[in-house]
Amino acid sequence: MRLDAPSPTSDESAAGPAPRSLTYRVIKRCMDVSGALVLGAVFSPVIVIVTVALRRQGGSVLFSHERVGRDGQPFSVYKFRSMVPDAEAVLQDLLASDPKLRLEWRRDHKLRNDPRITRIGRFLRRTSLDELPQLINVLRGEMSLVGPRPVTRSEISKYGRAVCFYLRTKPGITGLWQVSGRNDTDYVRRVAIDRYYAERATVFMDVGILLRTVLVVLGRRGAY
Repeated sequence: MRLDAPSPTSDESAAGPAPRSLTYRVIKRCMDVSGALVLGAVFSPVIVIVTVALRRQGGSVLFSHERVGRDGQPFSVYKFRSMVPDAEAVLQDLLASDPKLRLEWRRDHKLRNDPRITRIGRFLRRTSLDELPQLINVLRGEMSLVGPRPVTRSEISKYGRAVCFYLRTKPGITGLWQVSGRNDTDYVRRVAIDRYYAERATVFMDVGILLRTVLVVLGRRGAY
């Protein structure tokens, strides 16, 4: 899909996207609730298997982390735990001792070869199964099935004046960024993609993204 992303420093960026129609918001919410319930039922055997495997490994099953939602409201996003215990402390030690990792983290807020990820966690990430608990966030109305990837408070500054586009849209489990290269794209393009979605989102676009997500997950492209 072609992106038409003006500079985030323009006056248009400061104004933000036009409010979505009531019809779109109602349909989208109905899609979210029904979709989350159906996916939860379909993947229930997988959820049970992953839960048992993580319990046998020791430590918590779920990991939660604060993210910024619509209108700047903070919420806890849920995932299956894919990292070692005390992962945050391990990260700080890694960044303090390795300048290359520190640069990569500042640039992308991710590490391509993150040593904190367990063997089970690597499988969960490659298959995107670690994100199944986010169906809870969708049912609670904090996220949508489709939308920008939820960001941390420290990432907001990367959006510049284009942050208003992110804040006017619910974060999503999947989205245009995830089906457009995901972690293989840099952050500047990610911001442009989020803006494009905020400006042009339709029900048909959401359905198309959901269908393309299936192909991306099966192909395991851009996930780490």
